[in-house]
Amino acid sequence: MTQSIIIDCDPGVDDAIALLLAFASPDLKVLGITTVAGNVPLTLTQANARRICELAGQTTVPVYAGCPRPIMRSLTTAEDIHGKTGLEGVELPEPTMPLQPQHGVDFLIETLMNSAGDIILATLGPLTNIAIALIKEPRIAAKISKLVLMGGSTTEGNVTPSAEFNIYVDPHAAHVVFTSGIQITMIGLNVTHQVLTTAARRERIRAIATPVSQVAADLLSRYGTQEVERGMAGSPLHDPCVIAYLLQPDLFTGHPVFVEVETGSELTMGRTVVDAWRRGDRPPNANVIQTVDANGFYDLLTTRLARL
Repeated sequence: MTQSIIIDCDPGVDDAIALLLAFASPDLKVLGITTVAGNVPLTLTQANARRICELAGQTTVPVYAGCPRPIMRSLTTAEDIHGKTGLEGVELPEPTMPLQPQHGVDFLIETLMNSAGDIILATLGPLTNIAIALIKEPRIAAKISKLVLMGGSTTEGNVTPSAEFNIYVDPHAAHVVFTSGIQITMIGLNVTHQVLTTAARRERIRAIATPVSQVAADLLSRYGTQEVERGMAGSPLHDPCVIAYLLQPDLFTGHPVFVEVETGSELTMGRTVVDAWRRGDRPPNANVIQTVDANGFYDLLTTRLARL
């Protein structure tokens, strides 16, 4: 069965790989891509999304620019991870496909309100666009089939000791989303740190020997070096886990729990407080993923990228 999705993202190397995985999967119908400031500023994320569309031959997928900053905080970016352009390791041409004139938030509202409630949101960056859409038109919550997000953690953070980057960049937006009543699946660092791009896995992608696979391999060759320097066997591939979950959920295990986002303490700002042992009396608001079959994930990624 084909799933209709909107991808909200901030490309970003791992966002780019996630987009390629979605484009290589005929069981996903990408209705549109909304971009947000995160890994790099919005002027770059929207252009990078269009570059990846053109690389994959997906020039009919509309790309929208959304919010250029978080709701209440100054923008934090991650050029140290993704490079100054957001796509460290490759030089793709300036995109020629147009950026849509409509604001990404308005596209989300219009598309969801005109839907039958069967659209999935795949969110790969800060949740600013989704939160602003919910604030502007609360009725869209009932129109979202489910929301699968890369963000948060049940353990440590990666931008601070407590917080994962996507949630930390706009914790107030994350709070709006987690309290919206939407059916949420959270894929955090505790999962994505199990999905490591080792040299052998990267070379499997390069061995596909297509222009797309070469770009993917080049992107991954420069990505996540900080984690490797800290002793990890490879770089975690965060955002593609969202798309892989939609394609093959049996690769993942998780369970419903209550998640709260810290917005009051600078020490722990953006931490996802996961009530894994049901210590509180609040009902679950998210399916929190705990494990992933990493070999199965890379088999899926490599097989699908070979289709582009």
